Amino acid sequence: MTARYAAVTSLFLLLFFVSSTLAVVEEYTPPPMTEGMYPCSNCHASMEVNRKKRELKEEHTDIKLHHAEWMRWCFDCHDAKNRDKLRLYNGELINFTESYRLCGECHGYQYKDWRAGIHGKRVGYFAGPNKRIYYLCASCHNPHEPKFKPLKPEPPPDRPKENHDAKSKS
Repeated sequence: MTARYAAVTSLFLLLFFVSSTLAVVEEYTPPPMTEGMYPCSNCHASMEVNRKKRELKEEHTDIKLHHAEWMRWCFDCHDAKNRDKLRLYNGELINFTESYRLCGECHGYQYKDWRAGIHGKRVGYFAGPNKRIYYLCASCHNPHEPKFKPLKPEPPPDRPKENHDAKSKS
């Protein structure tokens, strides 16, 4: 009887986990893009590639690279020939919606935790036929300056005023 119970329990657990993982639809939020800047090829298709590390003075002046800037430049992540794609270390081109793969090349621990649901934000359902939505790294971190800026703390809440009249009547 114990072996049969163990076999039935094992079969149930196997079917439960397989069906729950197959039923979940995973989606990724689109990366935050500055309006009017994407697709990048609208402007960059006719431009000559300039690989020189420099301060940007005409376009993208709001981008300040503070992400290992002593060893990085735009084309470490963005593809020089196809600006609408990101480039992995091995040369593979990926869409911006797969940017987590690029981030994961250097930030392996965070990537592993993100895939496991420990790091980052998810919304939706854990199991079942509904959608599970993953927020990309760039949804919370600026990829050019990923460290969070310090926040000024809010003042503490006001204490409720005591109702002395109610206490004296009791």
